[in-house]
Amino acid sequence: MSRYRGPRLRVVRRLGDLPGLTRKSARKTNPPGQHGANRKKRSEYAIRLEEKQKLRFNYGVSERQLLRYVRKARRATGSTGQVLLQLLEMRLDNTVFRLGLAPTIPAARQMVNHGHITVNGRKVTIASYQCKPGEVISVRDRDHSRKLAEANLQYPGLANLPSHLEFDKTKMVGKVNGVVEREWVALQINELLVVEYYSRQA
Repeated sequence: MSRYRGPRLRVVRRLGDLPGLTRKSARKTNPPGQHGANRKKRSEYAIRLEEKQKLRFNYGVSERQLLRYVRKARRATGSTGQVLLQLLEMRLDNTVFRLGLAPTIPAARQMVNHGHITVNGRKVTIASYQCKPGEVISVRDRDHSRKLAEANLQYPGLANLPSHLEFDKTKMVGKVNGVVEREWVALQINELLVVEYYSRQA
């Protein structure tokens, strides 16, 4: 399945708060659908699937991309679940979102795709680019790019800047100082269930 383009609040009602997907909050609390109000007890598989879907929709990655990230996390040293979250958090589109330059991750992805963002002074249009410590992420020095970023900065998606990033609002320049720590991941998720989901799939 390619990128999700359907109603975002339906997803939020089904999976819970997804700060990267939308800033809106659903008025209805029940999951969508005719029988949303009286859902039966979920199986273990359903719980793991839901956690996996949270990751997919929040970060806007396809099933194939997420599987690739899981395999990469397995090969790395350390906790697979934590490495998986770090890989997703260090994507360029998510980093632009966390710097406050876009209200949501889809909006940040569009900024990257449309060439408004530079990394170390070079234009990068690949949203899945992995940001590394020491890299400088800035808004392109063009009127259109700066105006867009200035408008977005007035209403950032998340209030707090994570500890691994720093940002100069006047220059529109951010810097990656390290790898994101687990407590700074805004999404409420049990990453171990995602790893378990994929270990059973393999």
